[in-house]
Amino acid sequence: MSFSLADDRPADSHTGASRVLLPALALTVMVVAVLQTLVVPVVAEIGMALSVSPSAVGWAITANLLAAAVATPLLGRLGDVHGRRPVLLGILVVVALGSLLAAVTTSLPLLIVGRVLQGASYGLFPLSMAVLRDELPADRLTGAMAVVSGTLGIGGGLGLVLTGLLTRDGGDYHRIFWLSLGVTLTALLLAHLTVPRRQSDSQGSIDWLGAGVLGLALVLLLLPLSQGHTWGWTSPLTLTSFVASAVVLGLWLRLENRVARPLVTPAMLRNRPLMITHTAGLFIGVAMFVGFLGVSGFVQTPSSAGFGFSASVLAASSVYLLPGALSGVVTAPLGGRLVRRYGGRFTLLLAVLLGAAGFTLMAVLHDASWQLIVGALAVNTGVSVGYAALPALIVAEVDASDTGVANSVNSIARALGSSLASAVVVTLLASSAGRTGLPSEGAYVAAFALGAAGLLVAAVLVRFGLPAFAAPNEQELEFEEATSYAGEFATVGAR
Repeated sequence: MSFSLADDRPADSHTGASRVLLPALALTVMVVAVLQTLVVPVVAEIGMALSVSPSAVGWAITANLLAAAVATPLLGRLGDVHGRRPVLLGILVVVALGSLLAAVTTSLPLLIVGRVLQGASYGLFPLSMAVLRDELPADRLTGAMAVVSGTLGIGGGLGLVLTGLLTRDGGDYHRIFWLSLGVTLTALLLAHLTVPRRQSDSQGSIDWLGAGVLGLALVLLLLPLSQGHTWGWTSPLTLTSFVASAVVLGLWLRLENRVARPLVTPAMLRNRPLMITHTAGLFIGVAMFVGFLGVSGFVQTPSSAGFGFSASVLAASSVYLLPGALSGVVTAPLGGRLVRRYGGRFTLLLAVLLGAAGFTLMAVLHDASWQLIVGALAVNTGVSVGYAALPALIVAEVDASDTGVANSVNSIARALGSSLASAVVVTLLASSAGRTGLPSEGAYVAAFALGAAGLLVAAVLVRFGLPAFAAPNEQELEFEEATSYAGEFATVGAR
């Protein structure tokens, strides 16, 4: 069953919405992406500073992802039932405390606790989508969701660049956590000032048992994905975790069909367009991290290896990845316009095909810097446009009372894709390392080829699995209105 983007809201629900609500939520969602990539380039430096092994410090990333898997669906449902504003502000407070703890500690266990607290940030995206649906009129909703969702692609690249800037020339890694604290507090202040107080229309209680069982299933799935290279992909622990995840997930599905008010309604799980949208989100998550890890590793390879450009961490992020991240400022609002004119299926299909073309270019041509820059630009632009299309497709399929949890499931799908991409890329590069300890050129080509293949699979699913819908009236498609969202965001950013 499909729903209108606005037919379940009171006619005057948007009249009190602040003009800065959109850029405030865009910054809030950017916190998620920045925290997701901020630590990745400096894991080795953190390990050396704390005198711990690479496998031990890897838990700074793993713990963040596991916390997100457990908390995100629950936080989305809490917002649906108890109101978006208090849950949104509460998440930002928790993330700020986690950032502060990580910034001041020199203990790995406390750093991991800080990263667990930061994992709550994944709940910010679904709640922001729900706030937009509550507060904006239909003629602004699609473009607004596109802008806010598109900042995920911008924030991911920005996090890598900022890490390079703050830690260049041996800079203390604690700086990145002070930065995350500052960004989070800014988002908290803006959200406090702009997100309206609104009583939830949803009735009922929280399915705590369902949330716990789903969280366990996701932990059992994500844990071997993040640790499989260390444990061994065919080790009993890895295989047992995968099997246990499938068993617990099956138990959760049975449980949700027997609960009066389940965490995720069975209708969502049977909704074919919704599940295809989540699957496309997974492949886009794969593409984002294959692009980040593949391009960054390739260009940092010493040219003496016969390929690569001996780039520094800063150059890898600012020269090769930043153009694609910044393109989201333009492509996200344009993605919203494409959704309104041609529909979500067309926009998402265009996005994944553009990303696949970027990966194909890098797999075939990678002897010159411009080839990697153009390829990364195409991939990141595709990711940004894809993120812009996903919320409209989701909102069109669910009632307003399920907006938060539906977007939460999509967030988890994207996080699962990122974890899967990390596992595959790390395994490919490590398994091809020769006596020099450097991965082979073929390993990077294989990573880029896998990124292209995944997006082509997504393209087939989107083309034949999602319904098309008629374009709106041409009078509603003024370019100035669509791009005004980017202007609002840029104005607040300049301030």
